[in-house]
Amino acid sequence: MTAAFETMQSSRVPSPIEPLPHQLLAVLGQHRMATTHQLHELLRPHAARQTVSAPLNKLRRAGLVDYTVLPHSNRSRAWYLTREGARLTKDLPALRGRPAYPINSATAASLKTPHTLTVLRSHLAFVADARRRGDEHGHLDWTPEVSHPLSDGERLITDAVMHYTLVEGEERTQLRAFIEVDRATMSSERLASKLIEYARLWSYEPQPAGRLRSRQPAAAGAVWLRWYPVFPRVLFMLTGASRYVLGNRISDLQAMVAEHPLVGTLARQVPMGAAILEDLEDRGATGDVWVPMTGGDSRPWTEL
Repeated sequence: MTAAFETMQSSRVPSPIEPLPHQLLAVLGQHRMATTHQLHELLRPHAARQTVSAPLNKLRRAGLVDYTVLPHSNRSRAWYLTREGARLTKDLPALRGRPAYPINSATAASLKTPHTLTVLRSHLAFVADARRRGDEHGHLDWTPEVSHPLSDGERLITDAVMHYTLVEGEERTQLRAFIEVDRATMSSERLASKLIEYARLWSYEPQPAGRLRSRQPAAAGAVWLRWYPVFPRVLFMLTGASRYVLGNRISDLQAMVAEHPLVGTLARQVPMGAAILEDLEDRGATGDVWVPMTGGDSRPWTEL
């Protein structure tokens, strides 16, 4: 279903590089929070650590960013935008249409830290793999907390939407994925039920409401076509428990595919897989670490 839309021919055109302070503000606006180490790996992996820490401290003195100290981390800092920083970044071209929410205190930051930083950690696994392979996947190609409407006024909020371009010579294949990051903090059943939400989004076609609306042409097709040419892959990344426990959680995801009619239909149309986050970091995001939701041997996420 997806192949006809995902491949196009083009030459690579480099983007102009913005000043590092602008990039730091954009990353914090996009990802909500990041450690000094994560910002270093994301933006200047081959430079000295001071290259990133110095402008961060300057931005803090200007009142645009602040940090919270992570517990049990040798005083590692997690950075976030202040109210003034969020106000400033709304004018950055890279963040148009994406509000940059400020964090008002270190206490509020500490509540968001574990999940937010783990989602960014997942992004870094793809960034590192893209650099190694020569693919295109940068610091703004991963948008956390993306909301999509479902029927009955409900919404699906995915942990992140990923844009990734495979590069093979002159051929560029644009791929997208919905990302779910599981830290084993919710029940396995609740995790698996996320697949029902994705199946509902895949099948949801809004209907015109009321007699007056009926005179207007309805938008054709499913609601997700407003944002995506094809329905993105669905990728689960799991961490925070033993390999045995995480393996059981992946099995429960596969059971949902096998048992729920709408989810099963989705899985036959849309590539879906799950992997342990540590495996992505050790073996590369395109390694044979992804378990297909429909069963079979582990493979790269691009071949699900």
